[in-house]
Amino acid sequence: MPNFDLAASARQEMLSQGFDPNFPPTKDAELAAINARPLPEGIRDLRNLDWSSIDNDDSRDLDQIEVAERTDAGIRVLVGIADVDWAVTQGSALDLHAQSQTTTVYTGVSVFPMLPEELSTDKTSLNDEQDRVAVVIEFTVAPNGSIASHNIYRALTRNKAQLTYSEVGPFLEGNAPPPHKIADKPALIEQLKLQDEASRALLDERHHLGALDFGRTEMETVTVNGRLEVRARKKNRAGELIEDFMVAANTVMAKTLVDAGVSSIRRVVKAPERWPRIVELAARYNVQLPTTPDAKALNAFLQTRKAADPAHYADVSLSILKLMGPGEYVMSRAGDPPIGHFGLAAPDYTHSTAPNRRFADVVTQRILKSVEAKSAPPYQDEALAAIALNCTQKEDAARKVERNMRKRIAAVALANHIGEQYKAVVTGVVPHKGVFVRLVDPPIDGRLMRGEQGVDVGDQINVRLLAADPARGFIDFERIP
Repeated sequence: MPNFDLAASARQEMLSQGFDPNFPPTKDAELAAINARPLPEGIRDLRNLDWSSIDNDDSRDLDQIEVAERTDAGIRVLVGIADVDWAVTQGSALDLHAQSQTTTVYTGVSVFPMLPEELSTDKTSLNDEQDRVAVVIEFTVAPNGSIASHNIYRALTRNKAQLTYSEVGPFLEGNAPPPHKIADKPALIEQLKLQDEASRALLDERHHLGALDFGRTEMETVTVNGRLEVRARKKNRAGELIEDFMVAANTVMAKTLVDAGVSSIRRVVKAPERWPRIVELAARYNVQLPTTPDAKALNAFLQTRKAADPAHYADVSLSILKLMGPGEYVMSRAGDPPIGHFGLAAPDYTHSTAPNRRFADVVTQRILKSVEAKSAPPYQDEALAAIALNCTQKEDAARKVERNMRKRIAAVALANHIGEQYKAVVTGVVPHKGVFVRLVDPPIDGRLMRGEQGVDVGDQINVRLLAADPARGFIDFERIP
């Protein structure tokens, strides 16, 4: 089906999952008012610092920039987060639309932004060589990887170099020269090295505490000689650096809100309900995990498998990841015991680092500002609980859109590969719905139509492609010896 309209299919998926891709009719008037608004006065001016950003090659909604300096106490890291609340007024039509949608959805063929692109990719995006308002989350990474001190404040910033994972990763890994954009800027080159040093310390401490390292592999879409193809995209050292900084920043934000004694939204991942199945998988490799969920023991098992068999580590980590279950948003009142984030080994965690594409992060900005201003909270507890629930539901809906579109894109790409064999991992066994698998390479999801008896999540099997139907998003396999 070479002429299948993937873009139209993506829009229909959005509608079927309860999203509204259309912005309110007052959009243009609100954007004009935002564009006429001057930069705020009375906040710190940090535009002289050597800020840089690292993101995907095609990213246009830049939420974060980073800079670091060495101090007597360790490495001081500043993470600048786009101050979306400065532009989007609470209660405005654009704000209510964002509150309804809660997230930007990336379908592989088109992007459905939570906020108009005039904001998310321009006015509130931390773009190259542009003056922007940011919420700065500052923390000092001690030599042992712990966070020694922290602070949060607003500031004017200016991104000096918009960099990409594809260039920064190989450089930090010692396999390539510095990114071309900073090849003649030694200060920015040293910045990346210093940030990498801080990131490694943070990661080592997170692993010590039990944070899980899955080494995820995702599918990406490329066009080669006019044909749509899919391939695996693996996280490199640059991706780990940003992840380490964002985890630290979100943890600092959560602690700040706890110390302030205010209600807010948390991002939680509870202990996995299917822990016995995880124990069973580990036992296949002669590893005995505790009978109750233990993140530190689980990560030790994952790291052992990664070292012992790196070629097949993705199979094991995918199995564990699927058994972990999804995260969710919850409202946390002052004094409530933290639920924590099992996968990150974080006792208290929130989302605050991607406000251009997540509404929960905008809410967090507003709560933080009310604390600084010593003013009434912007949301009552009932409203926060409703927002948290909607964020969780819409995130689940977005996953369905993205998953269905991955299948449609993959079906188009696999149309000429019927009959070929692949290695796969069982990712789901759903009564009355079937058995689902993911190919190891490329990482494509589909349903096992034959030979599904007796398999469970985590099993590694060989499959043959039976059919690929883009219209229905069906990719069918059969199990083979």
